[in-house]
Amino acid sequence: MEELKVLDYSNVFIASYFTDNRECTHTNREHTLIYLCSGGLEITEQGKKHVLHAGECAFMRRDNNMILQKRVQNDVPYRSVVLKFSRKFLREFYQKMDKKTLPEMAKRDRRSFLRLPADRPDIKSLFESILPFFDSGIRPSEELLKLKMVEGLYILLHTDANLYASLFDFTEPWKIDLLEYMDENYKYDLSMEEIASYTGRSLASFKRDFKKVSNLTPQKWIINRRLEAAHELIASGKYDKITDVCFQVGFKNLSHFSKIYKEMYGCSPATNND
Repeated sequence: MEELKVLDYSNVFIASYFTDNRECTHTNREHTLIYLCSGGLEITEQGKKHVLHAGECAFMRRDNNMILQKRVQNDVPYRSVVLKFSRKFLREFYQKMDKKTLPEMAKRDRRSFLRLPADRPDIKSLFESILPFFDSGIRPSEELLKLKMVEGLYILLHTDANLYASLFDFTEPWKIDLLEYMDENYKYDLSMEEIASYTGRSLASFKRDFKKVSNLTPQKWIINRRLEAAHELIASGKYDKITDVCFQVGFKNLSHFSKIYKEMYGCSPATNND
């Protein structure tokens, strides 16, 4: 059995309920705060696996791909509540902040997953106050939903000062580093428009900023980075099939991959693997 309920402000509360195990690949488009009510949740990101248990809460940074495995434990269903912080909400919140209170030493955290400290009364209080609305089917007012979103945001800001830089990364000096972001996401099939948006830029400013850090076009940079990754995988000997290497680094066409690999390294990937 699967049940999803949504309370939509300009942000989103989502309650998930499953009575069997589920797995999905998830692209996190917005900064997310997730609270596990029951069951278990395994989150795999950048090769690392994290496990959440009932009563635990975690922050997932936006624009990252993750594998979520939702587990039923001891016949207790999986249940979670998620708060998603839209860019619009964060901009409006930031505009009203006293800029003198911003932590000057905050640095954008490279981690895409952050487990919050366990047994915090503010976290438990927030999510337990939201659950009755899902259970009763009574929709709260927009004003109340907004207050809950603000409450969730303050939970994050009071957890780690560096989250100021992650949550409000559409502003200087916390603008997302282009090469860092692309190095983390070169395997994924993202358009230039999506990369620009994910790094807090218009397409024009993205292209302008990229020229400052590379002599290559963004498309060429991604191709070269994929080829470098393929070369490393082949040299490692961990893959028996070149097809697996091709798809692992983000290429979709084996013949095209073989052609440009040979142009870059002077031999075919199959020959280089011998």
